[in-house]
Amino acid sequence: MYAFTLEQPKTLADAKRLAGGGAQALAGGQTLIASLKQRLAQPGALVDLGGVAELRGIRREGNSLVIGAMTRHEEVANSADVKSSIPALAALAGGIGDRQVRAMGTMGGSVANNDPAACYPSAVLALGATIVTDKREIKADDFFQGMYSTALDSGELITAIRFPIPKKAAYAKFRQPASRFALVGVFVALTDGGARVAITGAGNGVFRHAGLEAALGKSFTPDAVQGVAVDASQLNSDLHASAEYRAQLIRVQTQRAVAAANG
Repeated sequence: MYAFTLEQPKTLADAKRLAGGGAQALAGGQTLIASLKQRLAQPGALVDLGGVAELRGIRREGNSLVIGAMTRHEEVANSADVKSSIPALAALAGGIGDRQVRAMGTMGGSVANNDPAACYPSAVLALGATIVTDKREIKADDFFQGMYSTALDSGELITAIRFPIPKKAAYAKFRQPASRFALVGVFVALTDGGARVAITGAGNGVFRHAGLEAALGKSFTPDAVQGVAVDASQLNSDLHASAEYRAQLIRVQTQRAVAAANG
């Protein structure tokens, strides 16, 4: 670690001013603190968003669920509103990391970081959510732009994420046992606009799969996935799993997710 200035605002207005002035936003710190320790990130100032009450909370708005950016994973997992409106999202949150990670990690921090194996981006993308910032609203399809890359401008803060409530949804995750990140995770949703499938852990960032969506749009059943081709050449291959293995996992996890959504 090295010397830096730590700011702890209590209002969103102060947080916006500090972030706009060049300070690095600190949400749950699950990635940033480790990066600081390894000197992979060296900001001169941090703005801790933990004390900004405006950035926390869960509420139902019509046919949408709005979750504040600083809402902790365990709060999402245990929320009665989330469990009744989008139970798949509560289950996803309850399966992130371990108890310590769920107690500190935040939805907004995970989505802004866009780790290619993180769970939340798959839910945001599959559900067709809207990312609300201090400046604008960004559709999920426009937000995620590759490994650790998003549409956020420098100094722009996520304030909340708005999730349309689907007809059906589920998340199936094949864990990397050491990190508990997704080796492959698949979130499926049946929405008013059709079936949406978002995959995490398999590529350089979360992505949708048109072939799986087309098949499930015709028949939202596990059997519909069986003959869908998954191109392994577009997937990661590393010491944990080959691209071909990940391609097979995508099919299997999609089938499991659809079965769970229909259950």
